[in-house]
Amino acid sequence: MKKTFKFLMIVLSIFLIFPSVNTAQADSDLQESHPFYEEIMYLMDKGVVTGYPDGSIRPDRVVTRAEAAVMIGRVKDLNETKRETPFSDVPAGHYASGSIAEAAQAGYIIGYKDGTYRPNQPVSRGDMALIIQRVFDLNFIYFHDIKDVPDEAYYYDAITRLIAANIAIGYPDSTFRPKVEVTRAQFSAFLARALEPEFKNDASIADSYKRDKTKTYTYLRNGRGESVDRFVKVPGTDGGEEQFVWETQIGEERYPELEYETYEEFAIGYPYSDHNAHLVYPIEVGKTFIAGYNPDAIYYTITGVNKTVETEYQTFTNAVEISTPDGGKYYMVEGYAVVKWIEADGTVYSELKSVE
Repeated sequence: MKKTFKFLMIVLSIFLIFPSVNTAQADSDLQESHPFYEEIMYLMDKGVVTGYPDGSIRPDRVVTRAEAAVMIGRVKDLNETKRETPFSDVPAGHYASGSIAEAAQAGYIIGYKDGTYRPNQPVSRGDMALIIQRVFDLNFIYFHDIKDVPDEAYYYDAITRLIAANIAIGYPDSTFRPKVEVTRAQFSAFLARALEPEFKNDASIADSYKRDKTKTYTYLRNGRGESVDRFVKVPGTDGGEEQFVWETQIGEERYPELEYETYEEFAIGYPYSDHNAHLVYPIEVGKTFIAGYNPDAIYYTITGVNKTVETEYQTFTNAVEISTPDGGKYYMVEGYAVVKWIEADGTVYSELKSVE
């Protein structure tokens, strides 16, 4: 009976990885209303996600370690030819042996201390973070408190990097739930976000203040003319993978910048360095928060909500006003981040000019 069950599991897995249907057919159970419909279709078009012979996708089925290896192998264009692997429980005849062997050699996946890979074991959110971090060589870290991810957890660093890269986000209760199993749809979403800025927009809280990563923002800056912000790839460190960041261009000069946002704060920072909080949640008039250290703590205060502020781009009526210790003020709007910054003497330091 056990042998029969194992045989059926292998057959089902082969069907999963090597479909006999095309993209147009393989969406019988994938409705447009599914929260990750666009991400799955994007990966199906790229040949990363495939369907079953009955035309189904089964997006809410848990993804196994073997399936994850095949998917990342296709993203990285690894050789899927069956072969020997370094794992005792993945023989050369296993349907995913080629992908597992290649991914292991590339350092994307690792096995257990007993020499096994456990290919049929579901992938947890914590392990998913480790896989994605290795595959895309994520460089940037955003340090913040996650209740169920202690500093000593083996997946802590990877999770901070996924959040910094706008690939994953925690839950409103400040948890990440690293032991929860990941579905095919969720794993597809994480991969799509790593590959395409459009999908990174979905890794955000409700009523987010982050800007749209598919658009270009132009600002008027006092004394420096115009600056243009685009979400682009820049070279990674030490010859690593290119990384997506906001890049500000002023003349011929370019400056990388990152936007961070959790359920506690919105922050801006330079890669590999500290970040400065620009807004804290929930938004309440009179709330004071530490914006940064230079080297002493700098405190900002929320002094208004639903404020009307005029910019070269348009007039906003839902801005949050934040006052700085030196008497300056800046205004933030959902979906636009900072739209205007005014110095203490009334000089406009910067304001939004256009969004394209």
